[in-house]
Amino acid sequence: MSSRVLNKVSRAIPTRGFANLKSLRPFTTKNGVSNNNEKKNNLADPTSEEDLASRPDANATTSTDYYEYKRVVRDSTNKGFAATWLNALAERQRQLAQGKVIDSYSYSHVNSTDVIDKTRQDSFAFVVLPFRDDPVVADFYVNAAGRLRMGQLFQDLDSLAGKIAYQHTSPVEPMIVTASVDRIYLLQNVNYIADVNVILSGSVIYTGRSSMEISISARALRKEMPKVISEETLSDNDIFMTASFTFVARNPETHKSMAINRLLPLNEREWMDFKRAESRMAAKKLKASSMDLEKNPPTKIESGIIHQLWSASKELAQVQARPSNVIFMKDTTKKSTMFMQPQYRNRHSYMIFGGYLMRQTFELAYCAAASFSHAFPRFVSLDSLTFQTPVPVGSILHMDATVVYTEHLHVSNSKPKVASVTDSAIDGNTIFHFQPTPVNKLSMHPGDFLSKPGTLIQVKVDTAVQELASEISNKSGSFIYSFYAPRDIDQEHVGQPGYATVVPESYSEMIEYIQGRRRAAETAAYAESIKQKTKL
Repeated sequence: MSSRVLNKVSRAIPTRGFANLKSLRPFTTKNGVSNNNEKKNNLADPTSEEDLASRPDANATTSTDYYEYKRVVRDSTNKGFAATWLNALAERQRQLAQGKVIDSYSYSHVNSTDVIDKTRQDSFAFVVLPFRDDPVVADFYVNAAGRLRMGQLFQDLDSLAGKIAYQHTSPVEPMIVTASVDRIYLLQNVNYIADVNVILSGSVIYTGRSSMEISISARALRKEMPKVISEETLSDNDIFMTASFTFVARNPETHKSMAINRLLPLNEREWMDFKRAESRMAAKKLKASSMDLEKNPPTKIESGIIHQLWSASKELAQVQARPSNVIFMKDTTKKSTMFMQPQYRNRHSYMIFGGYLMRQTFELAYCAAASFSHAFPRFVSLDSLTFQTPVPVGSILHMDATVVYTEHLHVSNSKPKVASVTDSAIDGNTIFHFQPTPVNKLSMHPGDFLSKPGTLIQVKVDTAVQELASEISNKSGSFIYSFYAPRDIDQEHVGQPGYATVVPESYSEMIEYIQGRRRAAETAAYAESIKQKTKL
């Protein structure tokens, strides 16, 4: 989404009170005839369609629909908006009549298979979100606490990554799909989104034969926007979030992998990014085989943690009045089921847009973390995930979100109360004897993200897709979100809502807990590497 498109949206929607819905779409009467020329005295009728639509709450709802519509179709309107769902259905029927099943509606045949060299600049793209300059845009991205609603941003990140991928693969027109999200990490807080304009920008930093890694950074600008937006004019000091995506190219006719253009690094920084990405690819494959707890047993230290947790769960099960901030893992689960409608599909295919899945799973994870911590949790990271099964339009998506790991951060020189689950003096400042040493550390710098005591909460969202013709649900992927919930509401309410603790009971839940701890250690190592890279 360019700033030019956003400016058009803000002009189309009145910024104060949404006073006139006619600027958004024409009205129709109940019999379908346009009522733009009806007499003014009809507006006096409190039950008339125009009067109901002119009220602020109705305008806000309609404006939201209109804004989402502009976001979805912005890349299609210049082409006459041929990629409507009705056109896509007609094309699918035509293909089936010919005995073919093609994955893409827009890219139904391969124009070229020539592979060429491209640079990072060739794929560079950006999105401007003018929160400071346009309160209407900010209103679509704000959460209940007045901070940035991350689910909305994830949708934009995946959309931008897709645009970058197609710019790199052109003029060839393969099917591009999101294979994995390698990590999204929040480096610093954006406490009040109306204070900043946000720029999302990125490019391809690594290519294999048919895969590519795309790196995207989100910057919060409190100063004036640069006149020309490029890698050279954007400062790394403004970065508040980083994201990495892996995309793969497929031939829409044969459904097999398809060779893409090679990336040609031009300077030392680009070569370093290329080599780092190459190393991550190799490490990811090694980790998949050697660190799988379904194939390899926990370490000796992890086995000790499991025994402590098992003993604590048995003890807690006998307590009639359990502490409110200690919850069994099975009791943290939140569920959601959705029917997949075509409005949130990839414009070129019959599958649901990956960014929409990220948005929906994040919202459910946020619900689980908020209900568990009794606070407004803050997003920390989205850990590596792989999309196992695509989600087609017309299917049913099942989502289960569960808190699988927690750890408590406290000031190193302070000694919070350590107790057993049967201690009658448990309060919000209590940590428990069975909890392992946290792998993350509290920062001593007030401006850093983890600089106040609180709980790191890891939520796993398992998704499964069910076709209408089947009773069976197939796993689509697991989304791992980490949140941070402060121990104190403010300085006057120390220990409220307090630390929150999850306790596994079954062996399978213990394994989930250990996997969560391993991921927390990886996130801590990644955060440290980012800090070291920034210092260079």
